Order: sequence, then structure tokens, then C-alpha cells
Amino acid sequence: MGFYNDVVLPRLCHMAMRNRHLAPYRRRVLSGAQGEVLEIGIGSGLNLPFYGPHVRGIHGLEPSLQLVRIARRAAEHSARPVALIEGSAEAIPFDDKSLDTIVTTWTLCSIPHADRALAEMRRVLKPGGQLLFVEHGLGPDATVAEWQRRLTPFWSKVSGGCHLDRPIQGLIAQAGFDCTHLETGYMKGPTPMTYMYEGRAVPK
Repeated sequence: MGFYNDVVLPRLCHMAMRNRHLAPYRRRVLSGAQGEVLEIGIGSGLNLPFYGPHVRGIHGLEPSLQLVRIARRAAEHSARPVALIEGSAEAIPFDDKSLDTIVTTWTLCSIPHADRALAEMRRVLKPGGQLLFVEHGLGPDATVAEWQRRLTPFWSKVSGGCHLDRPIQGLIAQAGFDCTHLETGYMKGPTPMTYMYEGRAVPK
């Protein structure tokens, strides 16, 4: 699985995340970013064109070296300074209370210990800072949720650890955040994979 995970999977992720139906989510969520931003799981840099003028700088944290290499090319065309860091969200390499905005887009599903990563995000946010997110996760319909639980063991093996059944709102709340804005609903596509959580949260 080394070649698949290290070479094939990053390129598949890059292609899959270019889905045009994801652009409106990116545009809405990233319009609220400001100050010094840390994007968790920056991937191949597909969010970079959507950051607005209130952003001073973007720090992109990504565990996949192959995706960091692709993101470097995207960063060359960014209107704002971009620093890319190969690393894990479970050990964010920033000081306490040092960042204004943290962004996660379709990332919490694949972090092995999402609770630890969210605790790290809360640690590095300044007082008054914000977490902006759009994630897919556990659906409210019993039939969909059952299929998500059935599919996740196989799906996570072929998709870089992606879990279809994570209760995103609950995870964010348990990590010590208050959701000040939240919208949920199904995006176009297979229902086990397309229940979206989109919003903003602040540290309690």
C-alpha cells in the first residue's frame, strides 16, 4: 500500500477535490477568513484562489509530501503569502494563541485522531479567533447513517483514512468550540458521502 498511499492516492485526491460542486462551499467558507490563517490539510492548494483581501498570510499544514509538492505550484499564483508545512494536525507546530483563523475543508474525516487535532486547533487560536469549516460526515437519516457505518471500514482503507460517519458538529463542540453558524444538508451525489456541515466556530 506504500506506493498507492504515497503516490497514487494524493493524485486521486487532487482530481476528486476539483469537483465543481465543491466550489460554492469553498467560496462561502473562505470569504470569512482573516488575519493569519492556518489551513489544516491544505492538500493540493485548491482553496488558495478563494482567500480574500482580509487575509495577511496563509500557512498550509499537510501530511502528504506529494500533495505539498502540488500545492507549491498553486502557491506560486496566490495573491497572498503562502507557507507550506509537511506535518500532522495532531501536533500543530505553532505557539499557543498565535493564529486568527483556522480552516478545514473535507479534512476532519481523515485525521486519525480528530479530537486531538481539534484540541490543537483550539490551542493555537487567538482569543477571538475562529474555526471555519466545511466537512462531510454522519447524516441525520437512520438508513444513510447505517450505510455510512457499514461502508467506512472498507472506504477508509482505499481513501486515505476517510470516515463517512464522523459526527462533525459533536466533535467540534466536544473540543471546546461554540458554533456561531452552522448549515447542514446533502450535496449532489451518493448520500453516504455527501452530508455536509458548513460553518464557523469560536473557542469557548
